[in-house]
Amino acid sequence: MVQKKNNNRLLKLRDEINKKRPSFRRVESWRYKRVKNPWRKARGIDSKTREKRKSGVKSPSAGYRGPKKVRGLHPSGYEEVKVIQIKELENLDNKKHAIKISSKLGAKKRMNLIDIAQKNGFKILNLGISQKEIEQLESQLETPITGLDEDDLLDLDDLDDSIDVEGLNNEE
Repeated sequence: MVQKKNNNRLLKLRDEINKKRPSFRRVESWRYKRVKNPWRKARGIDSKTREKRKSGVKSPSAGYRGPKKVRGLHPSGYEEVKVIQIKELENLDNKKHAIKISSKLGAKKRMNLIDIAQKNGFKILNLGISQKEIEQLESQLETPITGLDEDDLLDLDDLDDSIDVEGLNNEE
C-alpha cells in the first residue's frame, strides 16, 4: 500500500517535471533551414549555449530527468510488456505489469489472449475499445434483431432452388 502511494506521488512529480522541461532545440535551428531541430551539442568556441550562459539555449542535463523508480513506467503506474503468446503471461505479475498485445496477432488469437489476460486480472493497454462499449456490444448480441418481418427472412429451400449446383458442374 505504501509502495503504491509512493509510486502515485512519483508519477505526479514526473508529470510536473515533464511540464517544466523545455524542448531542447539545436542552436540556431530556428534561423537556418539547413540546420534541423533535433538536439546536438554546441561546440563553437564562442557559443553561449556551450558555456551554459543564461542567454543561451537550454542544454539537456541530469537535472531534467524524472524520478528513477517511475522512469519508463506507463502513466497508469504499470510496467508495459508486449505479449504475443499466451504462455508469456505465466511469468508476469498482474499487480506490476500491464499488457500491450502485439499488432501482429490476428482477431481469433487476440480474443483468446484477451480472455485469458482478463481472467488473470491483467490491465490491457491497447484493448482498442472501452469496457462500456464491450458491454453494449454483448447486450446487442444477446437481444434479437427487431424490425424484421417473416417476409424479410429467406428460407433455406428457396436458396437451394435459386442456386443450381448441378447446372454449374455440367457447364464446366
